[in-house]
Amino acid sequence: MTEQVPEWGASDQPPQTPLAARQEEAPTVNPAVAKALVAVGAFASLVSTFLAWTWTSSFPGDLSVTGYPGGNQVITLTVSVLLILALGPAYGVPGLRWLAPRGYVWLLRGLALANLASTWYILLAVVIELNGLANWVSGSWVALIATALPVVGSFLLPDDHHDAARARPMPRWIQAAVILVAIIIAMFVADYGITTGFTEQFIGFALAVGFAAWGLNSSGVLSRLTGLTAQNRVATSVAAFVAALLFVFLQTSDQYNTIADDILIFATVALGLNIVVGLAGLLDLGYVAFLGVGAYSAALVSGAISSRYAHTVLPFWGQILIGVSVSIIAGVIIGAPTLRLRGDYLAIVTLGFGEIFRIVVNNLNGQSGPDLTNGPEGVYGVPDLKLFGYDFGASHQLFGVTFGKFGNYYLLLLVAMAIVVFIFARVNDSRIGRAWVAIREDETAAGAMGIHGYRFKLLAFGLGAALAGFAGTINAHLLNTVTPDQYLFSASAPPNSAFLLAAVVLGGMGTITGPLLGAALLYLVPAKFEFFQNKQLLLFGLALILMMRFRPEGLVPNKRRQLEFHQEEVAEAEAHQVVEAQPEAEAVA
Repeated sequence: MTEQVPEWGASDQPPQTPLAARQEEAPTVNPAVAKALVAVGAFASLVSTFLAWTWTSSFPGDLSVTGYPGGNQVITLTVSVLLILALGPAYGVPGLRWLAPRGYVWLLRGLALANLASTWYILLAVVIELNGLANWVSGSWVALIATALPVVGSFLLPDDHHDAARARPMPRWIQAAVILVAIIIAMFVADYGITTGFTEQFIGFALAVGFAAWGLNSSGVLSRLTGLTAQNRVATSVAAFVAALLFVFLQTSDQYNTIADDILIFATVALGLNIVVGLAGLLDLGYVAFLGVGAYSAALVSGAISSRYAHTVLPFWGQILIGVSVSIIAGVIIGAPTLRLRGDYLAIVTLGFGEIFRIVVNNLNGQSGPDLTNGPEGVYGVPDLKLFGYDFGASHQLFGVTFGKFGNYYLLLLVAMAIVVFIFARVNDSRIGRAWVAIREDETAAGAMGIHGYRFKLLAFGLGAALAGFAGTINAHLLNTVTPDQYLFSASAPPNSAFLLAAVVLGGMGTITGPLLGAALLYLVPAKFEFFQNKQLLLFGLALILMMRFRPEGLVPNKRRQLEFHQEEVAEAEAHQVVEAQPEAEAVA
């Protein structure tokens, strides 16, 4: 009797998923022992935050107090609590399995590394800044050893990474509640990062957030949350607006509202650039000039004392109308003769436009040219806005919270951001948005399908310029002055064209959340790190190199672009699905 040879791809073992096929060899340590190491280390790390980590209060954050956490100990305490919660799926605790749809091991590893990196960094900083290990106390050694145990234990566990099961259906109101809670938690995390008082605290925060986000993403929690937000866009938008509104009520002074205002301005402009670069695929290196066009147009008719038209004072809606209109005209003027170019040639032309704008407004001083912009001095003395009797430059009491100038402008910028997000979302889902995407992918093929590339590209240029001009009108009143040096291609501080382009690429082209996240990160890092304050281009270069290597689709990728960059993984997953489906088909037959 001849022995039957199994068909190619058949096996006595159950088929494996692409992720399970790459599992590591089982370790020799009992998984129960490894879990115990993680648990003991997590609880010991939590206890260590109530001990002093140094004997002197001269280190930033005052880690010399016993009885309650201070400074970076709060970060270690928070991550330790999350690590204890992450042990729930490992021990099969009911109600916590949703934390690890794809497996709990990588979640434990991410959180353990977050705790280790953040805590060890601050302990090392104590040694370096205070000159020696003699500045450590018993609590320092407890924290050092305790945060190492979960890392050892989590990497001794066998890899349980698998495809996530289909989520159970939930009522819409529960989905909306989950989204609201998640976004509010993210807001509190962002608030802590913005309000960190010293560099060591921010670095520890950044290390903890980075590793924790990696663990949460590997466990599948973020993917499942992303799926919920995609199904509930309106609820997500409302929750994001509510969380952003809550931020300003948590501030006790205008110190951090200033940072938040700048982030909102730059994020709004970056979202406008995302239409040009992310949707239409046009590389614009002079986009910051449109921000300047809107700012100058509004400042000249705002009643500023240095304006040539100081006697002409238009209401805010009139300033917006003029700023947006002039920006559109500028966009059409620069786009009409140049948008027949592609790629690097278009980039060079737009870079030239940005420099031409700065040089022109620098010379409209009555000597080198007509007296219009006061040359290098710019238009200063731009008055604060007054809308419906509400003076944005004065202090106000709202619900028991005192709002200063920058708190007032934060509320206005939040409304402006909501308007820009609404415009972007509607355009992206429209026939025009699909035409832009087709032009970005292949302009020749789009033309063959009846899409007039030149007209649609000019429309993208005009709309992008309009949104930048809209932000510029508010920025002029926020800063109370407009000067040519504010609108460079690259500078030590944003806004500049390099910053805006890096924010779009880093965050994720073609998405709404991506440029917002990219702008926030690229503004916060130089603001918090003294080393990067005069080396912004170095930061942009490092960020872009790392992104191109490890996540070319951006931090918040568009699904289409994500598939483009991960074709091999998608093909492998589809092949394994076919192999898995064969036994079922044979059984049915």
